[in-house]
Amino acid sequence: MTMTDTLTSDVIGRRVEVNGEHATVRFSGVVPPVAGHWLGVEWDNPERGKHDGSHEGTVYFKCRHPTGGSFIRPNKVNFGVDFLTAIKNRYVLEGELEEEEEEEIVTIGNKPVETVGFDSVVKQQSENKLTFPSGSPPPSGTFSALKELVLNRTGITWAQVLCCASGWPVLEKLYLESNNIIISERPVDVLQTVKLLDLSSNQLIDENQLFLIAHLPRLEQLILSDIGISSIHFPDAGIGCKTSMFPSLQYLVLNDNQISHWSVISELDKLPSLHALSCARNPLTEGGRDAQTTRQLIIARVGQLRTLNKCAVEPEERRGAELDYRKAFGAEWKAAGGHQDPGRDRPSADFLAAHPRYQLLCRKYGAPEDGELKTQQPFRLKNQLLTLKIKCPNELDQEVVEKPLPESMTIQKVKGFLSRLLKVPVAQLLLSYESPKVSRPAEHAVSESPACRAVECHLCPRALSGTTFLCSEGRARNRLGHICLNHPLSVLILDAGQGD
Repeated sequence: MTMTDTLTSDVIGRRVEVNGEHATVRFSGVVPPVAGHWLGVEWDNPERGKHDGSHEGTVYFKCRHPTGGSFIRPNKVNFGVDFLTAIKNRYVLEGELEEEEEEEIVTIGNKPVETVGFDSVVKQQSENKLTFPSGSPPPSGTFSALKELVLNRTGITWAQVLCCASGWPVLEKLYLESNNIIISERPVDVLQTVKLLDLSSNQLIDENQLFLIAHLPRLEQLILSDIGISSIHFPDAGIGCKTSMFPSLQYLVLNDNQISHWSVISELDKLPSLHALSCARNPLTEGGRDAQTTRQLIIARVGQLRTLNKCAVEPEERRGAELDYRKAFGAEWKAAGGHQDPGRDRPSADFLAAHPRYQLLCRKYGAPEDGELKTQQPFRLKNQLLTLKIKCPNELDQEVVEKPLPESMTIQKVKGFLSRLLKVPVAQLLLSYESPKVSRPAEHAVSESPACRAVECHLCPRALSGTTFLCSEGRARNRLGHICLNHPLSVLILDAGQGD
């Protein structure tokens, strides 16, 4: 294609390449006082440009970015090749991978995968910058059966999306990644059937713009990865209430953002239908806490989550996370006015704002007792010992024995220790744990089942292996510290001689 042919046709909107950089022609003509013909281009990479399309006070074209534009002589511009050559170059249809291409190891999930030639393929796959119609919208139902549309890296604006959307009456999935989109207005009579909306890597989107799409009636999945968001707030819902926004939203993706405050996670509990959340690689999740602790805190703060970061939240994990949360912030709750007596339980507004679900957890599991609110002691051997009273109710002559044992000691090792201490075979030892938290230990004790040689809780009839306890809270425990860390004078009850 000759330059003369190009300049005599309509070049506005044409895609061009200059020294390996891609751009879109936005202007063609004279730029006084410099003589000759110029092309005004908007670069895909705004750092390549010098201005916003203006020169000496005159606006020749407009760019999204203040440094996204340049004026270039036509002889410096490559207007492309014929269609078949473009297809071959883009998708590498001819030839084999070059022999010198090196192997590369990438990680997908937790598994290393060996790849060859990825770099050369990626280099061939540049974005399609599309020109969208201006003026009146297309006739309704232009694409009457279209259900999934991918417009990633096409340069489409939000206004253009809404203008074209009347032609997508049954659209369910819309992908708009990396378009520098600003959500400028609320969809009216369009996008009402959309179930999945991907706005990833649109760094200009903020919290207030999200309110404009908050009432799409069928939106179930919203992907907001890498948009730079740091806060989310639903002003229409108070503590313990649900928002009217995003009524159908079930899955929210907030990966690779700037979330650093737990208040953002607590706000998500206001979403009425949210069941799945992904929020990896945020300052909040990448901080000093280990990954498991962070996961438990998120589960405890968002009550209806069934999946977190693509891993299922089982009922037992939720129970454990909520109990640990209740204990971890118990001292703060009490200092803020919380009390075990419901009539005197008046935690401050600041505490309730920081921990919106705490009162609900107290009603669910009971308020934390004073013994659970003790400050964790520094790691020293003496601080890691538990004093246990050991008694044998079937042996009237056997005195109660007190022994300091490490909290990390497994139940299996406890049985071995008691076997040596009391000269009783391990197979004949049946252990029960008597908690000072309950007034009727016979009904609430944790004990081993004589029939199946397993351990079960009278309140939670579920058998486990002979080296694990289920405490009265129904949580699997296999170490002393898990059972009675907050009760230094707990009791282990031995029923010896009842084995087969």
